[in-house]
Amino acid sequence: MDLDDLRCFLAATDCDTFRAASRRVSLSPGAFSDRIRRLEEHIGCALFERTTRQVSMTEAALRLRPHAAIVVAEAERSAAVARGDLGTPPYSLTVGTRFELGLSWLTPALSTLEATAPERLLHLYMGDTPDLIGRVERGELDAAVLSARLVSPRVRYAVLHPEKYVFVGAPGVAVFEAPSDAQGHTLLDVTADLPLFRYLQDATDKAAVWPFARYQYLGGIGAIRQRILVGAGVAVLPEYFVHDDLASGALIDLAPGLPLADDVFRLVWRKDHPLTERLVALANELRELPLA
Repeated sequence: MDLDDLRCFLAATDCDTFRAASRRVSLSPGAFSDRIRRLEEHIGCALFERTTRQVSMTEAALRLRPHAAIVVAEAERSAAVARGDLGTPPYSLTVGTRFELGLSWLTPALSTLEATAPERLLHLYMGDTPDLIGRVERGELDAAVLSARLVSPRVRYAVLHPEKYVFVGAPGVAVFEAPSDAQGHTLLDVTADLPLFRYLQDATDKAAVWPFARYQYLGGIGAIRQRILVGAGVAVLPEYFVHDDLASGALIDLAPGLPLADDVFRLVWRKDHPLTERLVALANELRELPLA
């Protein structure tokens, strides 16, 4: 359907005669009538009843008029958007992260991020790492903030912040000087493959045996912290997450002379994401916000 035909139709609905309408769109009366006739042929029904004195709209024209006005307005707006006359159009992104990082860092950062890019609306989704990676790969999340090691060829990422780790326990637990000191203690971790403890093991002799009395898996670092605070075990946790506990003495560093392996937080998204440039911009903004 030709947009100029629709513009002529809208002009005709606002004027008493085709002659007046043709002047509005700067066409001759004959050319104007040809456009209305072509539109009627395209639609397959009459839009106007013509007499020698005036034209009046048919029921079909009454139905078409509001829709035609929207189509013409959106077409004109599209051109303005392409030229940049209207600024950046509104858009939204859904970003996933772990519960603890979402609550301590991303949620408090929303106001700052909204002020930086008011046309962007950020939604948050919180879950565990395997869930987040799967949702990014399937396109169910636009991006995710993770510190997990990435092996998928389908994603790309931008580094946000270093993530340091510390081996902690409740006050009264003796400092570990060797793996054998694990005897009698419960090791707390997220899952059975010990993703957190690996940061300590990788920084020491990987073949060393740590004779923990038992292992308990709690699914998230928030739950692990709560168990350590009541003296129920020891664990490797992100330093940012227990910084205040260490400063207040609620937790202690059990390996103060041992630098643990570290990692980085990344913003991760699919390689074929249509808003890649905007995700890169978001990564740059997140990099400027210190971890809480």
